[in-house]
Amino acid sequence: MAYDLITMGRIGVDLYPLQTGVPLPQVTSFGKFLGGSASNVAVAAARLGHRTAVITRTGDDPFGTYLHEALSGFGVDDRWVTPVPGLPTPVTFCEIFPPDDFPLYFYRQPKAPDLEIDAHELDLDAIRGARIFWVTGTGLSEEPSRTATLAALAHRAKAGTTVFDLDWRPMFWKDPASARPFYAEALRHTTVAVGNLDEVEVATGVREPRAAAQALLDAGCELAVVKQGPKGVLAVSANGESAEVPPLPVSVLNGLGAGDAFGGSLCDGLLAGLDLETIMRRANAAGAIVASRLECSSAMPTAEEIAAALDAGAVL
Repeated sequence: MAYDLITMGRIGVDLYPLQTGVPLPQVTSFGKFLGGSASNVAVAAARLGHRTAVITRTGDDPFGTYLHEALSGFGVDDRWVTPVPGLPTPVTFCEIFPPDDFPLYFYRQPKAPDLEIDAHELDLDAIRGARIFWVTGTGLSEEPSRTATLAALAHRAKAGTTVFDLDWRPMFWKDPASARPFYAEALRHTTVAVGNLDEVEVATGVREPRAAAQALLDAGCELAVVKQGPKGVLAVSANGESAEVPPLPVSVLNGLGAGDAFGGSLCDGLLAGLDLETIMRRANAAGAIVASRLECSSAMPTAEEIAAALDAGAVL
């Protein structure tokens, strides 16, 4: 049976403070969670009832073992999660200053194992057969992950739905100015592009939301999803359909992970064949729910929680 969703990209351990509003030097206790955008999206879609898997790599260490156990516990197939001897599993710390300040500290030295994905080791038949295949901009930042990501996209050749999460993290690039050509190549093989204003500007050189959405469509995708922060989300399709949806009111505890919940719900809506506005409203609600919670992966909402938030008109 084909997977509903296969994601490819980052994984790691999130060590989040159990105290909010406290600078990292003064934090005394942390919670340990599965992290990494591609992995979180797979978890979010699994929580909504879909058969998902992730292609990534960890260190050959106890944190790597933990991530396998966490993925399995969330119902995500980990068969393509493999160890890289000699490289440690990445760890990410954050500080939590609600409502809108959540500094991240990535420990991915000397190199993150998830950037060691090799094109020769990919199950290309499974990638082509998945109903949705999801890749991220981080996967383009270094070799051999860059070649593997582009090879997977080229082999899939827009079969089904292919999502490119622009996922711009300049600290992962040795030369951030070199990113745009690789983003352009990925967009050629993409049916759906998702990113915030900073990310679409990196990909297209355009920042105004509607112009940026059109630039993404012109680059090859069929649906452009542009996140506008407090102004909500804009989605424009190549067939002329569009939807602009405001954010759902929420008391933010930790904004990290909201975008991954949005992504999992986006996949859910696309798989269900829902209309564009409904997909965006549900995805916005999923993101808002996670923003109201401390953790990311284990905070991903159920379909019932999303429906309740939409019925209430806010995350209560």
